[in-house]
Amino acid sequence: MTGVQLKFYVHEHTQRDDILLYEWLIEKAKEVGVQGGSVFRAIEGFGRDGIVYEERFFELASNVPVEVVFISDEVKGEQLLELLKQEGLKLFYVKIPVEYGFLN
Repeated sequence: MTGVQLKFYVHEHTQRDDILLYEWLIEKAKEVGVQGGSVFRAIEGFGRDGIVYEERFFELASNVPVEVVFISDEVKGEQLLELLKQEGLKLFYVKIPVEYGFLN
């Protein structure tokens, strides 16, 4: 099968509608029928603002980057992007064409 991989980068503690933004993104993707998604927590990262966000041993309230990744067919991927645009979210994303499937 062919489709798209959508990656979104958010800060760990950013919220939307009183829940963490990455949880909100997972729920919205499920609502539009995206076939799968995962959330990955970074150790360190920086964005266009140039500020480095990192987790320190003694720092309990870190706000490291989180990568939210979805694999879907092109139609559902576009539906998710359109929904996020309508919500007015300012999100950085990457859209990559992929081939996916199951073995055995």
